[in-house]
Amino acid sequence: MANDGIEERQLREIAGKVMPAGSFGNMASDIIMREGRGGRVWDVSGNEYVDFLLGSGPMVVGHAHPEVNAAVTGQIARGSTFFVNNEHGIKLAAVIADALPCADQVRFASTGTEADAYAMRLARAYRKRSKILKFEGGYHGMSDYALMSLWPTRASNSEHGIPDSAGIPASVQGEIIVAPFNDIGAARDLIHKHHEDLAGVIVEPMQRLLPPSPGFLQGLRDITSEYGIVLIFDEVVTGFRLAYGGAQEYYGVIPDLCTLGKIVGGGYPLSAIAGREEIMAHFDSAKSGSKAYLPQIGTLSGNPIAAVAGLATLDILKRPGAYEKIRATGHRIRAGLEKSLAEAKIPAVVKGEDVMFDVYFTDSTKIDDYRATLSSNGAIARKFNSLLLERGVLKADSKFYISLAHDELDVQQTLRAFGEVAQLIASESFEPVHSS
Repeated sequence: MANDGIEERQLREIAGKVMPAGSFGNMASDIIMREGRGGRVWDVSGNEYVDFLLGSGPMVVGHAHPEVNAAVTGQIARGSTFFVNNEHGIKLAAVIADALPCADQVRFASTGTEADAYAMRLARAYRKRSKILKFEGGYHGMSDYALMSLWPTRASNSEHGIPDSAGIPASVQGEIIVAPFNDIGAARDLIHKHHEDLAGVIVEPMQRLLPPSPGFLQGLRDITSEYGIVLIFDEVVTGFRLAYGGAQEYYGVIPDLCTLGKIVGGGYPLSAIAGREEIMAHFDSAKSGSKAYLPQIGTLSGNPIAAVAGLATLDILKRPGAYEKIRATGHRIRAGLEKSLAEAKIPAVVKGEDVMFDVYFTDSTKIDDYRATLSSNGAIARKFNSLLLERGVLKADSKFYISLAHDELDVQQTLRAFGEVAQLIASESFEPVHSS
């Protein structure tokens, strides 16, 4: 960082005393943000950054968008939360149901973790079975089930999940079956083997930065349909990002349930579970009966402030040319990144879609599943991120998010930073991790 002011040092000292690891748990505590406008953010010391973190994705129309701000301030004057139904939450549910192919009905929660946990519980209630199949390296929040084989440091050929957190009951391991992403043969074999016990299959249709291989998602749809197993798309990241209708529209495969977050709340705490009416009926005691009923209660679920922010954000995204602009901006940045790395002769692969991507520093040319990503050199990646930050470019540890607000100045600053950083990395004694 260029400057580290007295206020920032004081805040960092306070954080170190009152918060574990001095942070909220999301990222390192080195930066303390004060303000965001459009495609940029400023820390408390006044340093300015082109922002490709975007709050971990929600701010797809940019920070402090005037229309979102107006909607939020208008609602604040009318009340912050009610617990009972509110008009804006109802309207947002209708917009979601109209946008997503799988969505007959919608229920709100506050976080992606909640939405994914409820979706898995819905599958278990509907199928009257307990096991869930997920994919190695797939992120589905912070619940006990989701933290099985999320980021194993050691590749395993076992179909049984490995807990990636302390405090997870040993019994959970027996309820999760783990398959490699983008290997439809392996997934099909596991589903066939366990179909009598499987309630659902949960998958990020684009897993982190790994697009699905041709036929992979359709293969999952076919085999789950064959056995009546619930297919869940975790669209917390991809919903309203890859397309207005989400990854299910973009890739042309319709799940039984999907989960949403990030963009759908316009930067405020809101998530959703959406899907087929006969499955969603388990949230309705009058339709499901007492034994099949799935209670779902949350103090802030469908909060009107988050709902109006979501409605305003989705209205902006629905306008002609919005996705074309985001993709065009992302394409230029991604192409510039690939060009700078190639010119510096740094072995690397850029993966993702134009709206969301990052680089793996490896000489492998095939990065299609979690195990392949382990070939990336983490030391180079950390250096890459650190050098970009010094040049006023902020990103997640492993992702560039592109927004509608990123402009020509943002693009040009980023491309210059890529060129400088690539040459610096090439001049140091880093070595890529060789693929096996």
